[in-house]
Amino acid sequence: MGKTFVFLGPPGAGKGTQANRLVEEKGFVQISTGDILREAVKQGTELGKEAKKYMDAGKLVPDEIIIGIMKEKLEEIGDRDIILDGFPRTIPQAEALEKMLPQTGRQLDGVVLFNVPDEEVVSRLSGRRVDPETGKVYHLTHNPPPEGVEVVQREDDREEVVKNRLKVYHSQTAPLIDYYRNKGKLVVIDASTNPEDVYTHLLSVVK
Repeated sequence: MGKTFVFLGPPGAGKGTQANRLVEEKGFVQISTGDILREAVKQGTELGKEAKKYMDAGKLVPDEIIIGIMKEKLEEIGDRDIILDGFPRTIPQAEALEKMLPQTGRQLDGVVLFNVPDEEVVSRLSGRRVDPETGKVYHLTHNPPPEGVEVVQREDDREEVVKNRLKVYHSQTAPLIDYYRNKGKLVVIDASTNPEDVYTHLLSVVK
């Protein structure tokens, strides 16, 4: 059976970038909670219809629905290597994952925490700008847009929004970090360094 890894880390830690490289270069499948929820809703599965009621009402989709959709997805993927991104978010979800994996013939191979200090996250995200024409993302400091390109700031990249997202991350995810550390599953990667160094470290972990 393929390997199973969970990625944890604050918004802007580069989890998505690193996951994409594993998908493209090593054949991993990335499973993000948001994506599988949208997919289940689009396909009109029983659980998708249930999830849609909550999403339409602007409410959080309950754990049992997310867990059910996740189990369906794992069964569908078969024996490929996977990265879980955005799941689990809470201790009850982590406990459910633990029960669910053996039912699909899997085990949890590791939990990778992409560690970035809060001030670095704020600087990374609040400095991001997007070209509305092309969707290309720039950064005012690290990758400024070319002369004459009009860029805008996304609503959720505004500094006060970023700080609020960090607050939610710390309150929800901090317990998971301790939970997996106590189980001996946690690997911490310093994600404030060069993305290439982060990827090299990540490869040594997933091998």
